Amino acid sequence: MTLSQSQKRIARHKRIRSRISGTAVCPRLAVYRSNAQIYAQLIDDVAGLTLASAHDMESKKGTKIELARSVGTEIAKKAQAAGIKTIVFDRGGFIYTGRVAALADAARQ
Repeated sequence: MTLSQSQKRIARHKRIRSRISGTAVCPRLAVYRSNAQIYAQLIDDVAGLTLASAHDMESKKGTKIELARSVGTEIAKKAQAAGIKTIVFDRGGFIYTGRVAALADAARQ
């Protein structure tokens, strides 16, 4: 039995989630990427709360990588406004390249 691409990604995501968890002081930056959009959330797994979120649906101008960078800077601004200094990055089973890497790099800066 062969697994589809989405089933493989979900399996990778489960492996990642077994090792990382977010707290109120150091939340998890969860990234989801579809073919058209990219989403980011800061999650406190202890309390089960989403502290902040951002997505690229506000502006449709630019390439997908540029939109991912704008989402990264937006989520970083929201984290700083909430007083969050450090995060744990959760790539959601996606390969760390392209839009996922652009979002993470923009959030770091």
